[in-house]
Amino acid sequence: MDAGPLKSANNYPSKCPDQRRTIRENLDRFIPNRSAMDFDYAHYMLTGGRKGKENPAASSPSKEAYRKQIAETLNMNRTRILAFKNKPPTPVELIPQSFYSSSVQQPKTTKPRRHISQSSERTLDAPDLLDDYYLNLLDWGSCNVLAIALGSTVYLWDATDGSTSELVTVEDEDGPVTSVSWAPDGRHISIGLNNSDVQLWDSTANRLLRTLKGGHTSRVGSLAWNNHILTTGGMDGKIINNDVRIRSHIVETYRGHRQEVCGLKWSASGQQLASGGNDNLLYIWDRSAASSNSPSQSQWLHRMENHTAAVKALAWCPFQGNLLASGGGGSDRCIKFWNTHTGACLNSVDTGSQVCALLWNKNERELLSSHGFTQNQLILWKYPSMVKMAELTGHTSRVLFMAQSPDGCTVASAAGDETLRFWNVFGIPEVAKPAPKAHPEPFAHLTRIR
Repeated sequence: MDAGPLKSANNYPSKCPDQRRTIRENLDRFIPNRSAMDFDYAHYMLTGGRKGKENPAASSPSKEAYRKQIAETLNMNRTRILAFKNKPPTPVELIPQSFYSSSVQQPKTTKPRRHISQSSERTLDAPDLLDDYYLNLLDWGSCNVLAIALGSTVYLWDATDGSTSELVTVEDEDGPVTSVSWAPDGRHISIGLNNSDVQLWDSTANRLLRTLKGGHTSRVGSLAWNNHILTTGGMDGKIINNDVRIRSHIVETYRGHRQEVCGLKWSASGQQLASGGNDNLLYIWDRSAASSNSPSQSQWLHRMENHTAAVKALAWCPFQGNLLASGGGGSDRCIKFWNTHTGACLNSVDTGSQVCALLWNKNERELLSSHGFTQNQLILWKYPSMVKMAELTGHTSRVLFMAQSPDGCTVASAAGDETLRFWNVFGIPEVAKPAPKAHPEPFAHLTRIR
């Protein structure tokens, strides 16, 4: 039966040497660039362009001169017919070069390395500063005024002109002052007392506004503001949210700590509260969950038991809302990092000494810690590698308290050696950058779809 033009079902290559050689040779071909060829000139040269040279007797001198003149005029004095290489065409500038030079092709400038001074810029005396790890006696307000409690007196130091004034001296039976905290407006300040009361003062008018009573049964060592809510933590282990706008100020109570609450910090969003206590526990409280329960039945979101000493140092990360740093006391010596959404411990670093306070750099990924025995130093860490960038020494006793200036660059530290030191550890304040020049967008004349 004649198979005709049908091919075999098995498409195996032929084993004939001649056919294999032919296939291999056909695969190795060079295809010239046809766009660079002048086919009219090639046709002329192949057909009649060289007749005069092949038969010179047939052409007269006048015709030869006329042919040469025509060839020079038409650029036909070429010996090459096929062109395999050609220069690229000159690019057409559709978009102005200034647009690229300013926004796209501008090289990235390397940021100069910041100099970190190893010594304090200024040192002030702080007599009668209580050497008590569980208190919070230093705070820097948004109006650039530093508040410090020395014994039973609260002093205000204006960083703008360096002036110092006395705000209040409480009675001996009420004092000493155990905590201070500025309200977000930088004008009002809360003062916790040893007798369990909390006072609210107007620093501008130097006037007592009200006294919050009945919440705690012992000294109030920690304070934290969340808009109009003032959160207080006491030696009785209770954490109370006080609405300072209303007469019945107690709106929520958090119960979890079994010993003194020595650290309180609200997150930037105002939704989560971190609390540390002398019972070595760290709690995360959720504002929305607490408001749905009764004031006396508020439940914590996370309970961390990883620290082995009192947890006082707390700092929320400014560039990652759910990242919290915590520091442990003398028998713990660790800085731990937490994901407050899940409650997971992300990292733990043994600093070698008691962690008293923590502050994040607002402009860089850095963390500053202050320490007690035995070095009494401040350490600047690079986050997240936790490599030491600098160690600042000068205090001769444990550095119990730290506060950060409103611009985020200067840090004030107070220690048991009764001195207040200022450190330019986070750099010089950045000058406001001018607005970038407006460049005409490419195809700006076209109508936008969205």
